[in-house]
Amino acid sequence: MLCSVLNTKHAWNNQLKTVIRCISNTALSQNLSEQLKSIVGEKFVATTNAACEQHNHDESYHRYQSPLAVVWPNSTEEVSSIAQLCTKHQINMIPYGTGTGLEGGVAPLADSICVNLTNMNKMVQCNLEDFDVKVQPGVTRKQLNHELRGTGLWFPVDPGADASLCGMAATSASGTNAVRYGTMKENVLNLEVVLSDGTILNTGGPNRRCRKSSAGYNLTELFVGSEGTLGFITEATLKLHAMPECILSAVCSFPTVLDAVNTASQVLQSGVPIARIELLDEVTMDAVNKFSKLNKPVAPTLFLEFHGSENGAKEQVNVTSEIAVENKGSDFEWAETQEQQNHLWKARHDVLYALLALRPGTRAVSTDVCVPISALPQAVTYAQSAVKESGLVAGILGHVGDGNFHCTLGIDIESQEELSKVKKLSGDIAQFALQLDGTCTGEHGIGIGKCYLLQEEVGSAGIGVMKSIKASLDPQNLMNPGKVFECMP
Repeated sequence: MLCSVLNTKHAWNNQLKTVIRCISNTALSQNLSEQLKSIVGEKFVATTNAACEQHNHDESYHRYQSPLAVVWPNSTEEVSSIAQLCTKHQINMIPYGTGTGLEGGVAPLADSICVNLTNMNKMVQCNLEDFDVKVQPGVTRKQLNHELRGTGLWFPVDPGADASLCGMAATSASGTNAVRYGTMKENVLNLEVVLSDGTILNTGGPNRRCRKSSAGYNLTELFVGSEGTLGFITEATLKLHAMPECILSAVCSFPTVLDAVNTASQVLQSGVPIARIELLDEVTMDAVNKFSKLNKPVAPTLFLEFHGSENGAKEQVNVTSEIAVENKGSDFEWAETQEQQNHLWKARHDVLYALLALRPGTRAVSTDVCVPISALPQAVTYAQSAVKESGLVAGILGHVGDGNFHCTLGIDIESQEELSKVKKLSGDIAQFALQLDGTCTGEHGIGIGKCYLLQEEVGSAGIGVMKSIKASLDPQNLMNPGKVFECMP
């Protein structure tokens, strides 16, 4: 009887604490809301359930809780003031761009203010003669390239989604063109960052935009890939590239995934400076045909693109064609016009949505390992067998030109059985990649679910250094807490 009374009393105490916490959070939220409005204006602060729920997730299946409020600053100075306010109240801050991430990087794990940076969407400065541009965090890659039309220059880093450029820097994104033009890491010259206490930092020094420097620590690359855990990226100075004289696009199908992967490896080993070489397996091609209204063979397929002078591009084609034929590849099917090329690559970029369309109502899961080129056939073969053993239906695709590939599928997030299978599949593929001297993430980031893999990848010494950097720049742990190396279960 006594135990029953004590248990009842304990339950009531827990409920009372929950009610008090909710009342406290509501009062704090209202107080913060008014102070945030004084910084950015009333129409740029939202606390409605709809606005907050819209900002509690990205494209992945990860779900935790909604932010207390969403705020849209319009300048770096306003971001700084927001950071100072949140530090004063010890409220967590989460930078938010287009929400196209795949690892839950913007999902709040505790009471937080979501700082949506999309109102800051101007191209600040463009230096055509120096091949560089400075952009605010709301500028997307498509927007930038639209504004660059007619200049003969472009920004080639292309993860598929029309992501914000500063968000791409925060996750160290790459994509289809990385094999030739590099990832965000190679294309960022300088960053303006607002730290958790409101300090405004220029990682390379104010207005610096030189192509190389050996002056001090490389703070720019420290923030590239930091996933919002060290500060807000409020401006990025980026490299631009000359538009190629000639662009040739084609697809080529193969009897097996291994034949396609061997082709990609051999093309690179032959020194062909190919711009894009993308793999889609038969499951993915079937989904793409249905979703994008293509009529390609339902077989492992390489999507290829060659950049250069007319003669140079044709020479690349000839070498690649010979290698493909040796690996049982079909003849190239060419996209002869700009419209056909755009349609072809839009179909490739829509792969995630094509695979999700196979199971409407599901959420995306996409593994993201990257291995040395010589280990790619072994890694992809293992992934195929792991998918088959799991009983799940997943498409294999990726940027095989730089050893990066994905197993992508849609899952019912209400099914614990499916979640368990997916987590095991993702973990097994990543563990195997680490055994091959690879990485658990080539371009999506660590986010919420890969902390234990990061520990294995960089070791305890590496994690220790990361934590000391985090503690130095964000001593109260307010910037996107619970991500990268301290994830919650």
